[in-house]
Amino acid sequence: MKILIVKLSSLGDVVHAMPAVQDIRRALPEAQIDWVVERSFAPLVQRCEGVNRVIACELRRWRQSPFSSQTRQAWRSFKAELQRERYDAVIDLQGLTKSAFISWLARLAPQGNRYGLAHQTDGSSFEAPARWVAHVAVTLEPHCHAVARSRTVCAQALGYAVPASMSFGLLAPVNTGQTATVNIAFEAACPNGWVALVHGTSRADKQWPLEHWRSLGQRLNASGYAVALPHGSDPEQKTAQQIAQGLACAVVWPRLALDALTDALATCAGVVGVDSGLSHIAVALDLPHVQLYNFDTAWRTGPLNRVHQRSVFAQPSPTVDAVWQAWLAVAASAGATGRGSAARSAPTGVMAL
Repeated sequence: MKILIVKLSSLGDVVHAMPAVQDIRRALPEAQIDWVVERSFAPLVQRCEGVNRVIACELRRWRQSPFSSQTRQAWRSFKAELQRERYDAVIDLQGLTKSAFISWLARLAPQGNRYGLAHQTDGSSFEAPARWVAHVAVTLEPHCHAVARSRTVCAQALGYAVPASMSFGLLAPVNTGQTATVNIAFEAACPNGWVALVHGTSRADKQWPLEHWRSLGQRLNASGYAVALPHGSDPEQKTAQQIAQGLACAVVWPRLALDALTDALATCAGVVGVDSGLSHIAVALDLPHVQLYNFDTAWRTGPLNRVHQRSVFAQPSPTVDAVWQAWLAVAASAGATGRGSAARSAPTGVMAL
């Protein structure tokens, strides 16, 4: 059976679709699973266990110059790659016009079907063409987590029950972390390893105050943790440098590609971050993690039922004390269960179980 997953963006949404792939692998171990995704997120999907072929598109960029010769050539190449196979099931997990168009463009096997969402769920986006294109539209509970949404659509489309256990299947090398995470001078002062502070987000209203980050970093240093500060833009790099000021054990990482950044995060003892794609990667890597929310939306995108991962919500933003207490709780839980970078010594990769 050949299955095509259509989940184009964004980073967090792509991560949230990965457990559905692992469910399919469990229910249909002989299935071939391909995935269409925006090119910027393709390196991450290539790390998702069980994905046979990643078909990269650049709809965001193509829309900026739709009639240029470069765009026309790139579109022809993408279309040829997409239509190279005939699929028994094309499953649109995004529910937008752009994903519906890609689903419609994909070729079906003689008895194949297109599947998608029947309606919008609370807090998520949905556009009517997604319903029109689908041969079978899946009805969902209106109030459901983003991970559960994808898992349910795939299960109903392919005729199996959603498993009780969940895995993201996101693989990253261990013991081969990026040099950005290594600073021998910090080992004596910070014997508990690195905690990455994911401060960057595309939305200003999701940010945590700069002084809160610095205060949290000081507490981590005092407790034997070094602080790692990733960034993905010039403004985020400036913020990372400001957080690092005054911290005894802190390193601003170089700007890393998505796959290299995933590897670097995998070497950490844990992550504290705002609601962002990198925080969701930390969840998928099964790291001890605290996720910060200025809005009451953790029920839809936050960590699910794991003692070593939790969300903290408050308005206008969580306090340093609340986040610190959450970190102490997840760190203690991780120590009791053997999770965290110190426990991951096998070279086979990291998978959330």
